[in-house]
Amino acid sequence: MAFAVSDELLGTFVPIAVYWLYSGLYIALDAMGMDDYRLHPKGEEATKNIVSKWTVVKGVLVQQSFQIAVSLLLFTIIGDESGTVRKQPPALVIALQFIVAMFVMDTWQYFMHRYMHVNKFLYKHVHSKHHTLVVPYAFGALYNHPLEGLILDTIGGALSFLIAGMTPKTAIFFFSFATIKTVDDHCGLWLPGNILHVFFSNNSAYHDIHHQLYGNKYNFSQPFFVMWDKILGTYMPYTLENRKGGGFEARPIKLNSAEQSKTD
Repeated sequence: MAFAVSDELLGTFVPIAVYWLYSGLYIALDAMGMDDYRLHPKGEEATKNIVSKWTVVKGVLVQQSFQIAVSLLLFTIIGDESGTVRKQPPALVIALQFIVAMFVMDTWQYFMHRYMHVNKFLYKHVHSKHHTLVVPYAFGALYNHPLEGLILDTIGGALSFLIAGMTPKTAIFFFSFATIKTVDDHCGLWLPGNILHVFFSNNSAYHDIHHQLYGNKYNFSQPFFVMWDKILGTYMPYTLENRKGGGFEARPIKLNSAEQSKTD
């Protein structure tokens, strides 16, 4: 007898598997020696990040548990009791749904993310957990306070899914892609030939600026575009420069000498 797994279950669990598999790829690359492509010297992870990698793993697993619960609840509420599988629309419609979902997710995350920086209580007690990783790395992408994970990622994802009107099957691919993009933005590397950098200026260097003290109030956009930063004046342009000793450094273009001295 054939065993079938529903699109709803796949849409819930595949993006989580993608998170760890794609993060694992970066771990493997790191083991091969990526010093020439790092945005920070390797030693800075130990000196600047104030949480252990094991703590990060546990934190991400907690967030993903909430993500699973909300996803299953959502699919249960909107599901067809007859068990009928929704027919996939034409490819052009799916492409438009992707674009709408990307816009919705970016919009939600920009304003929620920015508010968590503006509101001192939320920053201190919620969002600052993510910023304990001053030197980002791949599997720390979803290291957040559970409340932040619920508001930014889980609710943002649900809104993207519902407003775009995509099917559960399409959601498998959209959320897997969004997961890859999020992990890539936190990987801490600038790899040659990275195709995501061709299509998105919101990338690992752009987001690295945000994780630094001088960029804490800039570059809130995630995970796809930078439009809200540019429209609302929170865009911090940067140059990517070769660092002495190997690797790269994302350096803000608009940074006065006083601020720069704090980072040197």
